Amino acid sequence: AANSMLYPHASPFGRLSLATTSSTNMRLRGGQPDIFKVTTKPTTPYSGQKPGTSGLRKKTRDFMQKDYLANFVQSVFNTLVDQKVPVEKGTLVISGDGRYFNKEAIQIIAKIAVAAGVDRLWIGQNGLLSTPAASAVLRNREGGFKAIGAFILSASHNPGGIDEDFGIKFNGMNGAPAPEQVTNSIFEKTKQISELKMADDLPEIDISKIGKTKYDSPDGKKHLEVEVFDSTEDHVNLLKKCFDFDKIKQFVSRKDFSMCYDALHGVQGPYAKKVFCDTFGLPSSILLNCEPKEDFGGPNSPSHGHADPNLANARELCDRMGVGKDGMPIEGHKGDIPAFGAAADGDADRNMILGSKVFVSPSDSLAIIADNIECIPFFQKSGLKAAARSMPTSRALDLVCESKKIPCFETPTGWKFFGNLMDCEQYQPFLCGEESFGTGSNHIREKDGMWAVLAWLQILASKNPDQSKPLVTVEDIVRAHWSKYGRNYYVRYDYEGVELAQAENMMKYMSDMAGKWPADAFNGMEIETADVFKYNDPVDKSVSDNQGIRFIFKNGSRIVFRVSGTGVVGATIRLYLEKYEGPSGNLNAHPLETVKPIAELALKLSKLEEFTGRKAPSVMT
Repeated sequence: AANSMLYPHASPFGRLSLATTSSTNMRLRGGQPDIFKVTTKPTTPYSGQKPGTSGLRKKTRDFMQKDYLANFVQSVFNTLVDQKVPVEKGTLVISGDGRYFNKEAIQIIAKIAVAAGVDRLWIGQNGLLSTPAASAVLRNREGGFKAIGAFILSASHNPGGIDEDFGIKFNGMNGAPAPEQVTNSIFEKTKQISELKMADDLPEIDISKIGKTKYDSPDGKKHLEVEVFDSTEDHVNLLKKCFDFDKIKQFVSRKDFSMCYDALHGVQGPYAKKVFCDTFGLPSSILLNCEPKEDFGGPNSPSHGHADPNLANARELCDRMGVGKDGMPIEGHKGDIPAFGAAADGDADRNMILGSKVFVSPSDSLAIIADNIECIPFFQKSGLKAAARSMPTSRALDLVCESKKIPCFETPTGWKFFGNLMDCEQYQPFLCGEESFGTGSNHIREKDGMWAVLAWLQILASKNPDQSKPLVTVEDIVRAHWSKYGRNYYVRYDYEGVELAQAENMMKYMSDMAGKWPADAFNGMEIETADVFKYNDPVDKSVSDNQGIRFIFKNGSRIVFRVSGTGVVGATIRLYLEKYEGPSGNLNAHPLETVKPIAELALKLSKLEEFTGRKAPSVMT
């Protein structure tokens, strides 16, 4: 059924609760505006409202144009009605990462939602919900699966501010981003939209105070309940079921352990305070940039307002941890260095893991969690049943899965591609991740930055059961992993702001060359596969074409090209470089130097400079 794309559960509508919690009624009296009155007004389409891998992202000023946001939201509701989603008398979640225009957008969406017949709104206090928390709310609040979905207002790791980026996406009842078939339908609706339906007289919602407000129509036939709730409660309560908080709390109390956590002024701040300070009893001094700001600190902050947890942007944390921009130790670093460091992006679904003078690549982090999965309570009952990684992510995870004899899936980039696998009982519990600093499991249907940090703390706790013995460090764990499985040296080159036509022409050239490359094209390296990645979903049998260019070599090395769908200006060409070194090889080399010969080959094969004029990447991570 069409609606199974948003509600992949047997008899899902039977699980919907349409009853409202009792509260003080605000019966509208004579002379007062009827907030349920629907105003229909004409509109014209805006071009280019096509959702990418994580929703619609544009410049904030684009969203602030007359009816720009309203057009997209109305198109979502029109699609939901076509999908036979029970919008009438439904519950809807609306919140975001707190970036500029977040509060105003909530009010606009609320008016359209009430006009569509929604009779209950759930909003995080101050309009804040991390993306993983929104998924947790959908799956768990009031027993779970009570809301028809959520509008999540975020452009993730992109900068915030009036001159920066804004975004919106819709997640279904199961907590997962709307699948490609649905987002394609939304896009078609945006091209045809001619009218908006809004409850213009709905008063502005006070999102600063926790509580419930209920409105009744003058005739008593229509009702609306607006609940503003603690944004941390559902997510933190769920995490307590996934991990042994008592064991982690005992571990972090060690005198030889210290940590630092950087929220980069994104939405994660309140969650970090709740978990690390209120629950584990750590001092607030471990927290960096944990006050959410509309511009994520702005251009004068150490991250320049770019809440992206990587070596380039999370410099305040990396400097404190003794890690340079190249991921290598900062020589001559002075001062005490914490044993553990971590960071989140703007909407808190991404994570970065650091040890003292050690950067753990996201691909390695995923593999290490998989190899130590038995120490995490969520997986202890039945063990890890399956794992998955995005195609560009290094194959370090594959080596662990092969050793454990469990399925390992390779999907396109975009968390939504993990959703069907997560929903399959035969693959639960499930672990997945992406090279772009995303990690998670089937506890929700989004990547989860806090989950990844707690997974690492749980692993550290399991490696350090005796406080009288020396601390087993992050570096010890990473090196032990390489000694067992070998090391997948991995670097990503980003070429940002490339003209889309140039990027597309380059990708077409390599696509056309698939199967036609001359034998001497690969600088003496023996090629195993050179193709355009196509994903055949093993669950619903859907096919996703043109998901990147792959060059796979018989020595375990890889070259991957993708055009990213998360930017807002031009195109970003991502070049992924991987070189495998076995357990007996050199495991201590510099990643940038190690992959340099592969990078030179990649640039030759792609003719990147010829197509784009770019002589160097914008960022290397």
